[in-house]
Amino acid sequence: MAEILALLQNIAPLFEKTTYRQMSQVIFGMLVVSGRITLLGLSRWTEKGGRFRTIQRFCYTVLSWPALHWMFFKESFLRSEDEYITAGDEVAVSKAGKETYGLDRFFAGLQQRIIPGLSFFVFSLVNIREERSYPMRVAQIVKSAEEKATSKAKAETKKEQKTGKKNKPGRPKGSKNKNKEEVVFTPELLRIKESLQSLLETIKGQISLKYVALDGRVCFYDSLYSRRLHRFRHTPIPRHVALLKGTAHRKAQEQGYSYWFYGHL
Repeated sequence: MAEILALLQNIAPLFEKTTYRQMSQVIFGMLVVSGRITLLGLSRWTEKGGRFRTIQRFCYTVLSWPALHWMFFKESFLRSEDEYITAGDEVAVSKAGKETYGLDRFFAGLQQRIIPGLSFFVFSLVNIREERSYPMRVAQIVKSAEEKATSKAKAETKKEQKTGKKNKPGRPKGSKNKNKEEVVFTPELLRIKESLQSLLETIKGQISLKYVALDGRVCFYDSLYSRRLHRFRHTPIPRHVALLKGTAHRKAQEQGYSYWFYGHL
């Protein structure tokens, strides 16, 4: 425990003394608590100075988490000689109740179904040599009323298409070519773009990033266009979880994949 808390010395200048002491208590409680992590559970497992109200005050404290993540990574784990890529993916956390901010129904990849809870989009820096991911930017996903209505309309349209007659194969008569330069970003891609811009502003060119890896469901033209604006090479991630090395790497090369990682990072 002392070795872990010693790593916090690198980011201590970004905290006030009271906040730094509160965070030390929270970290200790998270490492030893059993079961689901709650404020009450943390207060029961912390040492002197980790009361419920103390932890609650820490949660209400406004902190620059992107700057803290970057400073902690830079001082403790950054290796200038290694190559890094940026990886982004969405994660859903189950949550009961009705009052939690951003509470909605999201698809959970691990459970392969839609669950009530919270959803976050995370951008990480991946060290290719170490095969290790370091979270840098975490943004909560809160869908607007318009976005919910659009997704509901799409679901109803798909349902009608399944029950109705099947269309003939091929291009429909009367369809015209679309101008691919006119890209309309979806609210989801706008959120991803904002998170990526925030990460790049935090790093400020201290790491040379050439690739961004995203889930296959966002690997469409509008997403690729967005990555080109940031001068990134876009790396799609298929659904199957695997790490390219040995036989798996050779098989992927035979199938035309030329990137290091694929799967959920």
